[in-house]
Amino acid sequence: MDNTPLGRAVFGLATGVAIAGGVALVVVTIVTLISVIGRALIPFGLRPILGDTEIVQFGVLFAIFCSLPLTQYLRGHADVSLITDYFSPRVGAIIEVVMDLVMLAATGFIVWRFGAGMMDKMGNREMSIILHIPIWTAYAAAMLGAASMLLVSLYCVVRSTANALSRTPHKPEPGIF
Repeated sequence: MDNTPLGRAVFGLATGVAIAGGVALVVVTIVTLISVIGRALIPFGLRPILGDTEIVQFGVLFAIFCSLPLTQYLRGHADVSLITDYFSPRVGAIIEVVMDLVMLAATGFIVWRFGAGMMDKMGNREMSIILHIPIWTAYAAAMLGAASMLLVSLYCVVRSTANALSRTPHKPEPGIF
């Protein structure tokens, strides 16, 4: 792990956001379980949770965005190591810089458009159909993960650039931080 104060802080942010996403998935799983049991036991007077599909949609949206920062920090995204394993550590490090720049650009675009979508939903006062939850609040919650991903992506560009410019760059590997 990068034991610099910045590296530890970024890892802590990514881990904390991932844990929040994991908690959301546990809640979504419990809601789904209770709802399925409620549907199965309608003849006995039980019923599903009202708005369960909306809760699941919002929770999964949040969880997906919260998983991205830690995945980026740990280099857990798809990798074409079948080809890159044959390159020298320096070439591998340069490829890592390019890929981190691409991820930063993609994340910046996503955050920009996601923010615009959130503002649109807020301006239109769009609500969910069953629970009447303002849609923009789901966007705002997911923006926590998206903004964290942007910060982590920026850090990863700096980290991989420092590695590529070092005298003895190491070959980037997934899970190595």
